[in-house]
Amino acid sequence: MRAFLRSFWREPPVPDPPRRVWRDGVLVALLATLCVVEVVVRDDLPYRWLSFAVALAGVPLLLWRRTHPLPVVAAIFGAAIVMDIPWVVQGGDPPGLFTMIYVLIPAYALFRWGSGRHALIGLGIMLVPATLASVLDFTSVSEAVTGFAVFFLALVLGVAVRSRTRERVSRIDAARAKEREALARDLHDTVAHHVSAIAVRAQAGIATAPADPDAAVAALRVIEAEASRTLAEMRTIVRGLRADGRGGTAPLPGLHDVRGFAGSVTPGGPPVHVELRGDEDRVPGSVAAAAYRLVQESVTNARRHARRASRIDVTVSAGDDAVTVEVTDDGERAGTRGDVGFGIAGMVERAEGLGGTCVAGPRAGGGWAVTAVLPLRGAAT
Repeated sequence: MRAFLRSFWREPPVPDPPRRVWRDGVLVALLATLCVVEVVVRDDLPYRWLSFAVALAGVPLLLWRRTHPLPVVAAIFGAAIVMDIPWVVQGGDPPGLFTMIYVLIPAYALFRWGSGRHALIGLGIMLVPATLASVLDFTSVSEAVTGFAVFFLALVLGVAVRSRTRERVSRIDAARAKEREALARDLHDTVAHHVSAIAVRAQAGIATAPADPDAAVAALRVIEAEASRTLAEMRTIVRGLRADGRGGTAPLPGLHDVRGFAGSVTPGGPPVHVELRGDEDRVPGSVAAAAYRLVQESVTNARRHARRASRIDVTVSAGDDAVTVEVTDDGERAGTRGDVGFGIAGMVERAEGLGGTCVAGPRAGGGWAVTAVLPLRGAAT
């Protein structure tokens, strides 16, 4: 136990926590409204205005719960301790609004985003008002146990989400590092050697050209041979990086290759309907290849994860400025967010690499949709 506490104490905070999203504003507005409504509706509220002031003052602090979890917890629970002082001195019913159940939110955020040291310090702060309420307003053992169980459930949930996210990020980083090491090794051992030889021969050809043109021609022949070897090595590396092993000699797929997905089905899987619009020939090869890969990944994900889907629709539109890819299905994706997350991340990176965008998520009417916009100028950047 001591070793666990020591290890947890040294746990660093989660780097780069999200600051604020639109949902935070909605949450604050909703909780502030509930505070006002409760004060107006409840006639039996002890220490009415003190309870209202403490509850309402803590609501906007939730906007900083991710970036500054310990100060937010200290402020909210510290105010709760101050609010309990008149109750401890004078007795009667305990103060506080039912709306102050929102204190579970910063408690969760502290263990989700804060460092281990801050989490344990915050836990000590949070236990003070919780213990006071249980001891001074004791009703039954079951209620006290339930209250502490709900409180600690929020903390455990924060730790669980934190651990799962860290594990997922670690797996992604490890996979990327492994691929980068392999690529760096191949480039150093093969391609870099040939490129160095090309540079040396080019310098020799430049130096000997005025006095001995035949030597310059010979240098050009060596450069041509080395360039051919470099190209072959590059194709070998690309082939090794690709799972299907065809990257070495196969040409880049184009928009016309998307038609190959039409009607293709897996046993018991949904059929694929493909529609191509616009002038395919004016789309640069790199953009067309990226569009093909996006369709390929989207169709693969739909086949794997769309439960009870009846069809998969693929629409690729070649416009004047961009190619738009849309892949939709009418299946169910319950519980598959973690399974398809790596594929979606890869599609987003591929689109952003060309200056475009890729968005994937559930549709309003049911099913799943992947929409990507690839600007035609992306091929030249």
